[in-house]
Amino acid sequence: MKHINKNIIIGATLSCLPFTLNAATNADGKDSIDNPKDQMVQVAFQKVKKSELLGGVSVLDYKELTKKNYNTYSLDNLQGYIDGWNGSTMWGLDGYLVLVDGVPRDANNILPTEIDQVTFLKGAQAVVLYGSRATKGAILITTKKGNIGDLKISARGNVGIFAAKSYPKYLGSAQYMSLYNEARANDGLTPLYTDNDIYNYSSGENPYRYPNLDFYSSDYINKCYTRSEANMEINGGSKIARFYANINYYHLDDVFNFGEAKNNGTDRLSIRGNIDLNLNDYISAYIHSNVSFYDVSTANSSSNYWSTAATFRPNRLSPLIPTSSIDPNSAASWIYMNNSLNIVNGNFLSGTTIDQTNVIADMCAGGHGKYTSRQFQFDAGLKFDLAKVLKGLSFETQFAIDYATAYTTAYNNTYAVYTPNWSNYNGSDVISSLTKINNDKKSGTQNVSGSSDNQTIMFSSQFNYNTTINKVHNIKAMLIGAGYQTKLSGTYHKTSNVNLGLELDYNYAGKYFAQIGTALVHSAKLAPGHRDALSPSATLGWKLKNENFLKNSSIVDELTLSASLSELNSDTDIQNYYLYEANYTQADGAYWSWADGTLEKSTNVKRGENPDLRFIKRKEFSVSMQTSLLNHLIEAKASFFTNVIDGGLIQPSTIYPSYFSTYYPSASFIPYVNYNKDKRTGFDFGVNLNKKVGQVGLSLGVTGMYYTSKATQRDENYADSYQNRTGKPLDGLWGLVSDGFYSDAADVAKSPKSSYGTCKPGDIKYVDQNGDGIINAQDQVYLGKGGWYGSPFTLGINLTAKYKDFTFFALCTGNYGAKAFKNNSYWWVYGDGKYSEAVLGRWTEATASTATYPRLTTGTSDNNFQNSTFWLYSTDRFDLAKVQITYDLPKKWFENFFISGVSAYVSGSNLLTFSGERKILEMNVGSAPQYRFYNLGVNVTF
Repeated sequence: MKHINKNIIIGATLSCLPFTLNAATNADGKDSIDNPKDQMVQVAFQKVKKSELLGGVSVLDYKELTKKNYNTYSLDNLQGYIDGWNGSTMWGLDGYLVLVDGVPRDANNILPTEIDQVTFLKGAQAVVLYGSRATKGAILITTKKGNIGDLKISARGNVGIFAAKSYPKYLGSAQYMSLYNEARANDGLTPLYTDNDIYNYSSGENPYRYPNLDFYSSDYINKCYTRSEANMEINGGSKIARFYANINYYHLDDVFNFGEAKNNGTDRLSIRGNIDLNLNDYISAYIHSNVSFYDVSTANSSSNYWSTAATFRPNRLSPLIPTSSIDPNSAASWIYMNNSLNIVNGNFLSGTTIDQTNVIADMCAGGHGKYTSRQFQFDAGLKFDLAKVLKGLSFETQFAIDYATAYTTAYNNTYAVYTPNWSNYNGSDVISSLTKINNDKKSGTQNVSGSSDNQTIMFSSQFNYNTTINKVHNIKAMLIGAGYQTKLSGTYHKTSNVNLGLELDYNYAGKYFAQIGTALVHSAKLAPGHRDALSPSATLGWKLKNENFLKNSSIVDELTLSASLSELNSDTDIQNYYLYEANYTQADGAYWSWADGTLEKSTNVKRGENPDLRFIKRKEFSVSMQTSLLNHLIEAKASFFTNVIDGGLIQPSTIYPSYFSTYYPSASFIPYVNYNKDKRTGFDFGVNLNKKVGQVGLSLGVTGMYYTSKATQRDENYADSYQNRTGKPLDGLWGLVSDGFYSDAADVAKSPKSSYGTCKPGDIKYVDQNGDGIINAQDQVYLGKGGWYGSPFTLGINLTAKYKDFTFFALCTGNYGAKAFKNNSYWWVYGDGKYSEAVLGRWTEATASTATYPRLTTGTSDNNFQNSTFWLYSTDRFDLAKVQITYDLPKKWFENFFISGVSAYVSGSNLLTFSGERKILEMNVGSAPQYRFYNLGVNVTF
């Protein structure tokens, strides 16, 4: 085996055998690890050799990845490296647990530069020891530790720019007014706006009297905004004591350029310190601490800017009007102006009796606030080598306490707005007078709101035993007691997890492996007598490479097969406590009068009792394979999995008699029961190719996952079997099937009657699925998968090319097989809603053959705005998620110098989307836009 330069990046290689830190060659063609069998991977409550892992686990060497791929979020696009992870779930199961150094913590509170390794525990057998809360998978984030050696300092600086990918496109005032008149005509109403009105608004000669408000214009937002970051890492120590420190500060601007909003920004300072100690030959310890200070400054506003931008009509008002528009002879108006506290760049705040405030005026004069968050995290552990008691025996324990506080402080101001009264003097518009509404008031009082404090306490202890008999019988065992509680401010019950765990591992001569894991879990959400359950798991493995027929193979470097069978018990999806008890209430009881005139309120039953309510189970079978071929030229792994979530809680409506519930007074004797069953089946894969072509080292990684889901048992009683959810995907989209537009009144008359309102020509016509002559909810059918737990098929591609001191890295992700409805306010426009460009394809008699949008209406048009195939679109996409070019300055430049190395890099994130529905996928409605991020960074080591 060749030796390597340890500074070479191997992140892309690692991504393709995600369950191991593999021995793949690097982008320069050299082996990435001197002794791969000594590489350790963090799994549940232990670190194990990569050769002993038996599937259901994926791992990423994050520290090496960071050298060629700078990120701002710890889990950013990891589906590009990790098989079985689609960016939101593992194996399609929602609700995974995140553990940072073994403690439940938020992934967004740890920086990429702090991370050493990230492990994804996908299989049930991999998470069994964590008990109930990790039943749907766990992500283990391991922070960096100190190394033996001289003091090393690394300083990193980054400056980045966010640029919006797209904005929603809305019609201007004149177009809106014309089409609104058309909508009224469609409804048999007279026009609201005259031709003269529309002309004045279209001319643009006086945008203050005839406004054409565009929330996305440069009057209010910049084309881009910036992010800057400084980071320092300190590392070193001896055999006795090693330390690692990370100090990070970043500042994030905002896109707004007016009023108080131009001072919006986010500041975060974090300090991490990790210390590892060898107290003597038998006792070791560690102490980890982290503190972060997070502040967000914002302009006060009673409404969200982006949601207002999606609803506020362009002709409604001009929020800022130049004072120069006021008649110089209007003394009263100028008294207002001279006494106003809120003249913004020579503009006064405009308003009406209807619009006495607006989001732009709020952000100019409503005051400002600051959200403050402080997080303190501490964990410590001890490990004792008990070899003097029994060879191979050890004991370790960990304690952690996290505390987080948050609150908002604000100066809340009120302000006056002025309604202009316009006149025309000698052909020029001028404000002849102003009507004042409200008053300017700056109280100077700082208000405090939204205070919260959260706390997590975690403790674990375990005995470990490891021995080898006759050099071939390798035995390991762990006995674990662990638990944690998280107290959330404003929540009465704490989030708790407690369990006892036992794992037994055996392998014979490194060929045949067996692993048994079990956990005794406890939940206070269930009735006494049902609060404890045992979760068993068994795994068998076969390392074929160590068999004689493959041991000396020049083709096969590694080949391992494994299979697992597990049944885990969980209370994670049991949302509340005491659901096993009957519930009686008078909160919505009815009043009853008696003969003596006394009124009494009824006591209503809300649910019945079920003392046999039990845990929800994850039953799973999985098979895994990993291999390496042709001296690590090709590395691959794959897993097949099938699992059932059995016993989902419901209050059934069909398996109990109908008289168990009443509508008035509202009452029900129906209890919660374990009934629903969900099934997921799929496979994941990872392949890595490593090749050196001339002086260019290439590494190509491809990962993916495909899965299907099915509701295998549901409480339902639909009149038509095609509406049964049983047998359909869990994320199924249901709706009507469009049959085009009604062409004329005769078409309306002869078609099935819509229960969603009176229809006219130009409205959407639907297929009558059951032939009863009525279009209603019974005509809804299954239309496709919604991808609620991630798209059915997820693809990741990462490419590294290294030439001398240059490294090129690219990351692509793909999502396929899901659909969605165009059902937000951009598409569903009715009443006096804001008109988007989508309505330009509206149906009229002249455009009947080419229309792409139903007729306009000022009514609700419930018929048109139903989920249906008319609004359905595919969310298939392929994204160029990241490109980075890194240049490592030649080390010979720094010989005999206090600087030992410099790397400079430039990168772009969220760059391109390839999709037939790209415009829809890249457009956010009612929220901040999607941004591309361009970054320039430098890393200096000392």
